[in-house]
Amino acid sequence: MEKFLESYWQMRLEALKEQLEKNNFAVAVTQSAQECSRYFMEEMLPKLSPDSVSYGGSMTLGSTGLLDRLVELDSIRLIAPNAPGISPEEKIELRRQGLVVDLYLTGTNAVTEDGCLVNLDMIGNRVAALTFGPKKVVVFVGRNKIVSDLESAMYRIKDYAAPTNAMRLNCKTPCVKTSECTDCKSPGRICNTWTITEKSYPKERVTVVLINEDLGL
Repeated sequence: MEKFLESYWQMRLEALKEQLEKNNFAVAVTQSAQECSRYFMEEMLPKLSPDSVSYGGSMTLGSTGLLDRLVELDSIRLIAPNAPGISPEEKIELRRQGLVVDLYLTGTNAVTEDGCLVNLDMIGNRVAALTFGPKKVVVFVGRNKIVSDLESAMYRIKDYAAPTNAMRLNCKTPCVKTSECTDCKSPGRICNTWTITEKSYPKERVTVVLINEDLGL
């Protein structure tokens, strides 16, 4: 990365870190998905020492490779709702079990410059876990998720993140064909539940790991 771009993004991430900390989130800044993975495995995981871990669907989390590393650990029970070869009923049951784990891993659709996490979910397990249930939550955030304010966050999600995710998941929704949100009534609609997380409660229950790369949608 060019030096001036490094400086730009580092300043943006440090400013966001300060705002998130004011909102009672624990925060770390990492320079890449690879560094994020190392930081989590070597520094965060030993301190958190969870017996059980689950996760919500997140391309950013996937880019870190952490799920592949966690599944190899005998000391942790990994509840994997997206494991191949399981039925839709089993997936729902595993998502329910994931709401009472020691540690939950996920991404976010957007983060505002004043330190709020903004998400829009289909099933609701991801936003439910972020709000209440798991003892600790770690949210992995690429720099491309940063927006100026709540209005910009909601626009980003409905205008970009939702249609592209619908395409990625091969949903039968109008936006897959048009790339535009029509506030559809499709059975396969992925835009069902909004959450705005203004603060972490209790303090530092939620850790936000900022990553100095464009990751996810």
